[in-house]
Amino acid sequence: MTLLLTILLAIAFFVLIMACIALHEVGHFVPAKLFGVRTTQFFVGFGRTVWSRTKGETEYGLKAFPLGGFVRMLGMFPPERPSDRPKGWLTRMADRARSYEYEEITPADDGRLFHQKPVWQRIIIMLGGPTMNLLIAFLIFLGINVFHGTWQSTTTITVVNDCIIPADRTPATCQPGDPETPAKRAGVQVGDRVVSFNGVTINDWTQLGDLIRANGAGPARLVVERDGKVVELPEVATVIQTLPDRLNPRATVEAGFMGFSPDRALIKGGPAETVDQMWFYTRSSMAALAAFPVNVWNVGVDLVTGQERDVNGPISILGASRVAGEIATVEGLTTSDRIASFAGLLASVNLFLFIFNLVPLLPLDGGHVAGALYEALRRGVARLRGKVDPGPVDTAKLLPVAYVVGGFLLVTGLVLILADLISPVKLF
Repeated sequence: MTLLLTILLAIAFFVLIMACIALHEVGHFVPAKLFGVRTTQFFVGFGRTVWSRTKGETEYGLKAFPLGGFVRMLGMFPPERPSDRPKGWLTRMADRARSYEYEEITPADDGRLFHQKPVWQRIIIMLGGPTMNLLIAFLIFLGINVFHGTWQSTTTITVVNDCIIPADRTPATCQPGDPETPAKRAGVQVGDRVVSFNGVTINDWTQLGDLIRANGAGPARLVVERDGKVVELPEVATVIQTLPDRLNPRATVEAGFMGFSPDRALIKGGPAETVDQMWFYTRSSMAALAAFPVNVWNVGVDLVTGQERDVNGPISILGASRVAGEIATVEGLTTSDRIASFAGLLASVNLFLFIFNLVPLLPLDGGHVAGALYEALRRGVARLRGKVDPGPVDTAKLLPVAYVVGGFLLVTGLVLILADLISPVKLF
């Protein structure tokens, strides 16, 4: 019964992701229609058409592989500019793509082509999709914070480590001769609430952790609240240890270490707390995105060599759906915790889609935005210098970049899907 429920919830999560992708395309489609761009297709998925229906000038439908979506707007590429110079391979490639698009363009479409629209309208159209994902993520996170709350580390100590254990020791247990942790030497006790560190008033665990990490091997003065009394503990020195990076758990950093762990509590919040939470997730996602090619390579190597998957490594949408199904049925959690975890994962995927689509490379939305901004800059410089308007940027000449990026995404997607099918991430 649990397995069946896990499968059903995984399917439900996948369907919700597809709905979010459809809403991403709505984010492009609505402003395109408002600004009068001729849009001929609105599809969820890629490949062979499974179902479609034409209403007005737009064909709506579903494709066989529901791993994305697209809105087709005519005139993404400007027309060919006459030139007496011989055409190179790049120009010929651009012209072939241009000719395919212009087969559908008629004189009646003049003024309704994408490249003819003002730069600010094109930017709004291309940012509409990622903005929709950001809005979905914010609303879900806000709902979780308001109605359920999130589990957060507090400033109350629940574990005090006895000794400093080398990072490569397995099992991670104390042995004779291991030095005491700074927390042990300072006399930190379970139940203490940290009030200040080196004279800085502590408001939350993240602040305290950052201060300790930045302290290196420097002096540490802790003030705690114990049994209702404020107690100033003896000064000790923090030690430098190899610790997981806060933003990228797959990486390690050399940082200050004290040797205690916090309690956790379910804390509710509002819009401000949600924005702060999403900012941290955004920085974490950007760190993961920067290391994405290397991390996918490691997933492929682990798959070939039979190594167990890293729980902090990248996964595909199928893998995320599987994880969502498992989280929603894991024992030991309340129903509200399961719903919040399921919804939080959906929000995290939407936030990542927002960040990912802003990468300034074609065929991603950020690539089109970058092209529009470059066009505005080029035209502005021409006006200041009294030169002739250089016209729209020929994004068709950037097709090799789009093909490379598209090929990379296809390969990485296949690697991650295979890994999620053959060697899935094990959270429990």
